[in-house]
Amino acid sequence: MTSFLTHRARVHDARLPLRRRHSALRTCITLFAPYGFRATYHHLTLSAAIPRRLEADPDALVRAVEELYEARVLWLAQAEEYVAQRRAEKWAGRRAVANPRPWWLRIRWEGPDRAWYEDPFRHPSLRLSEYVRRQNAILDGADLPGCPACGDEGPLEPYSTGHAWVELCRGWHRIVPEIPYGWNEIWQRAHMSDDGMPNSHWPAG
Repeated sequence: MTSFLTHRARVHDARLPLRRRHSALRTCITLFAPYGFRATYHHLTLSAAIPRRLEADPDALVRAVEELYEARVLWLAQAEEYVAQRRAEKWAGRRAVANPRPWWLRIRWEGPDRAWYEDPFRHPSLRLSEYVRRQNAILDGADLPGCPACGDEGPLEPYSTGHAWVELCRGWHRIVPEIPYGWNEIWQRAHMSDDGMPNSHWPAG
């Protein structure tokens, strides 16, 4: 598989057809998706204002991939530190992985991000880089206020994922999707209008 940076360059390449550039963005998300593929894509359609018709704003694809790239740089730095730490621990005879596991290695259905894994509309409103900074800080032992999933500082309440209990902010996260959705509709940006704003008429009915 070609690298994230290769596909990022293709997103930037205005000589390519828009559909190929959009496909390159999709590949970048398969290689790095802090919220999971579907929720990360949905987040980027909103934050980068990707219109339903790509021709209406081709630069939206560049905005999306750059937000993803910015977050990935932060993740790579943390991941490299973690690899070095684990190598040193193994040399010292400590082979067991410390708990909690790094946020990018944890099993989704056991962690707080189960909420948007099941319902891609309910991802954090944070910019991806801010989410990664927050998760890195928590991994480093910082005691940050607010919901561990999204940073909202409202009251927390326990939710069952079916495998474990997690504390999430009240009223925001739902394990069962609030709005039934079809992935094709999200992928085709049915929730967006041609001016890059959310479509007020979606979902129909």
